[in-house]
Amino acid sequence: MTDQQAIFEDSQNALKNAKLLYSTAEVEQAIARMANEISAQLKESNPLVLPVMVGGVILAGKLIPQLNFPLQMDYIHATRYRSSTSGSKITWLRKPEKSLEDKTILLIDDILDEGVTLAAIIEYCYEAGAKKVFTAVLAEKKLDIDKPIKKADFTGVVIPDHYVFGYGMDYHEYHRNAAGIYAVKLS
Repeated sequence: MTDQQAIFEDSQNALKNAKLLYSTAEVEQAIARMANEISAQLKESNPLVLPVMVGGVILAGKLIPQLNFPLQMDYIHATRYRSSTSGSKITWLRKPEKSLEDKTILLIDDILDEGVTLAAIIEYCYEAGAKKVFTAVLAEKKLDIDKPIKKADFTGVVIPDHYVFGYGMDYHEYHRNAAGIYAVKLS
């Protein structure tokens, strides 16, 4: 069996044994609430919206059509995971092509866990001239550690300190498309 086959089988077992934390209906309700909160705060700011790839793509696709104000879009891609379940050094795969100079930025990401990647992206935005950076995450993980970002500006749901997948979050690059947010059961 190849490494890729073993990872696939492990991911299938993770899905079979996972615990549902938030149903599709609950996640969709949280996204609608986030859209209302973001619209109220950013409607006059002419923001540049930057989904953080790859995890932020599903939240962005659900959230952006519900934002009822003019905005521009680009995207950013930085990662610490590279198909792993634990983070390492940040790798920049793509920086935005649009200028960030004097812009209000809305970063959309799947999860705020340790906050290292999101903190680096925020720092990059300010170094590129952004006047204000807001963060929107679908899930914020409760951790008992000192994080560089304590809380996102807009959060869908709060999750316990478990490895999770679904709605953009992955398990070995699988199950980003899972309908709901699931916790991997530890064996």
